[in-house]
Amino acid sequence: MDKKEIIKRLKEIGHNKVKVAIVDIDGVLRGKYMHRDKFISALEGGFGFCSVVFGWDMVDADYANGIKVTGWHTGYGDEEARIDLNTFRTIPWEGDSPFFLADFGKEQGEGLAVCPRSLLRKILAEALGQGYTPMFSQEFEWFNYRETSSGLHEKNFQDLQPITPGMFGYSILRMSENSEFFNDLFDLSEAFGIPLEGLHTETGPGVTEAAIQYSGILEAADRAALFKTAVKEIGNKHGIIPSFMAKQTSTLPGCSGHIHQSLWDSENTQNLFFDGSKDGMSDLMKSYIAGQLHCLPEILPLFAPTINSYKRLVEGAWAPTTLTWGKDNRTTALRVLASGKKATRIEHRVVGSDVNPYLAMAACLASGLYGVKNKLKLEVAPTEGNGYKNLENGVLPSNLMEASNRMKDSAIAEALFGAAFVDHFTKTRDWEWKRFSAEVTDWETKRYFEII
Repeated sequence: MDKKEIIKRLKEIGHNKVKVAIVDIDGVLRGKYMHRDKFISALEGGFGFCSVVFGWDMVDADYANGIKVTGWHTGYGDEEARIDLNTFRTIPWEGDSPFFLADFGKEQGEGLAVCPRSLLRKILAEALGQGYTPMFSQEFEWFNYRETSSGLHEKNFQDLQPITPGMFGYSILRMSENSEFFNDLFDLSEAFGIPLEGLHTETGPGVTEAAIQYSGILEAADRAALFKTAVKEIGNKHGIIPSFMAKQTSTLPGCSGHIHQSLWDSENTQNLFFDGSKDGMSDLMKSYIAGQLHCLPEILPLFAPTINSYKRLVEGAWAPTTLTWGKDNRTTALRVLASGKKATRIEHRVVGSDVNPYLAMAACLASGLYGVKNKLKLEVAPTEGNGYKNLENGVLPSNLMEASNRMKDSAIAEALFGAAFVDHFTKTRDWEWKRFSAEVTDWETKRYFEII
């Protein structure tokens, strides 16, 4: 819809307010209600949104380590935000109230250097300029607990009650026991503009997996970011707290956020990854894979952004640890599905459920295009069997500090995303590491308190 149609629709809906949000560096929605009249005026010239959303961490603590884009040194002024009319949807569990996403930029197409959605739009423009239409989708695994927000804190996040007991993946029985929640997840997500391909229980108490239908990359990232918030809001209606933390406990597998991707032609009619040859993979696809493998250790924090992310990336836990690819191999970093003209794609299995979808998809696309631009050859052989044992091409950095330091000094990262973004993002990851390092954990107390 164009601007006139949007305004007409808003007046027909009858709500006097509109919910508007941007996505911060951690993938958290930050937004507010705007009066309908104020919103309509903002469609013409943008509106001010406080830059502090890129000056503090996920718990609103000010970054005190010299980030440049905002802070006490800038006075935390407003940045001009632009509403993307293509993101218009209504929230079915809030009486169909209207909702829009915005990103930072004084002109359409020009965003604040550290704004994740603006970064993705920039890389998308580069792909389109080369004649490629990126088609993406994301799937998520997460835990569900029969708790409340206040109850979590009262229990100190301990001894939480999952909505189902035991290990029961793909369980029709467990879905039936929570049918109202599952039905709302499926139906309300679609009504909110996030159609799901599938929804089922995963192995683990209270674990669920959803696959979002594929679309153009920007819409795919919008759907993924909004899905995580939608699940939490829908869960709240059922007395359920969902958690997208990558690794809930050392005794259970972690939660993934796998990204599926392919490049199509400019008319979006032909999958350029498909080839009718014996292996079904085009030369373009092979260069794209080569680029992703080459860049991955330089940009890992975009796929594994938290301290907890690296607790998931361990051997034998259904998450990769090596720089590998394989055909339909779930032990490799990149799982290639060469399964026909429409379905040939890459599944990036490093990505966890705690990821910022805009940054992860930007990293997928930028690193793949790096391989295409530099005509990289896929010299790494496909892994057959256990990818954890294939160390020929190297392994992933093992923690956030190691990964962030590597990205900070990476010429590849700077070439892909720009110096300003790399500087800001790696400083936010350094901040996360320092906050963790200053804490005394339960593990330390249990291990050292009495015996040492």
